[in-house]
Amino acid sequence: MATNEKDSVIVELYDNTLTERKDDRYGRVVTTKSLTEDDIISIVVSRRTELSPDTLRAGLNIMKDVAAEQIANGASVAFGLGYFGLSVNGVFIGDGAKWDATKHSLNVRVTPTAELRSRVNAATVDVRNMAGTGIIINSATDVTTGEMNSKLTPGGAVNLTGNKIKIAGENAANGIELTNVTTQAVIKIAANAIAINDPSKMTFVVPADIPQGDYKLSITTQFSSSTQTLKDPRTCIFDYVLNVL
Repeated sequence: MATNEKDSVIVELYDNTLTERKDDRYGRVVTTKSLTEDDIISIVVSRRTELSPDTLRAGLNIMKDVAAEQIANGASVAFGLGYFGLSVNGVFIGDGAKWDATKHSLNVRVTPTAELRSRVNAATVDVRNMAGTGIIINSATDVTTGEMNSKLTPGGAVNLTGNKIKIAGENAANGIELTNVTTQAVIKIAANAIAINDPSKMTFVVPADIPQGDYKLSITTQFSSSTQTLKDPRTCIFDYVLNVL
């Protein structure tokens, strides 16, 4: 993978409330855009006009199917920008222990390639000092499995942390939404499914009938402070894609 001198990343700083130092900060990469496979295909076609979108999409889908098949059968697969393999979650008691789906599960392990790490490490980083004081989602923990920023369990609870994430205001758009990455179908979390609704933490229950797939989580709110709400709602989209199995 060739290094591009134009590669650049923007980092904004936030207060680190976990330490005693008042000037302690942590950085977050600013997500400049969110691209789908179709977006990537369009970029490739614009740079390589002899390749058609249908050809690229068909080839990519075939390769993905074969890679998924091999991984699901225990292979270690180098594909695209990462190395994929399986690991096991759960404890086995005794030498003759059997697989128990209520206690054990398979987890997909992904390691970025050296080429990707090298290109990312070579990118220019522009630190933009302190970020605005708007809404930000820091983490999403699936209570059922304990996994952070990766999974949603149907019917299970999710703990969110962040800044100004409290749902407040009368606008109909306010609330928590889960958007299916593939279908773009939107599931809005019912107000009575939100157990904790504080500025820095929130707990909600995932619908038991949510379809399998990959989801983007977003929060829309007019919360500003304990005494004021914003005139117009603001939306924050969580950086991580959350998977429902």
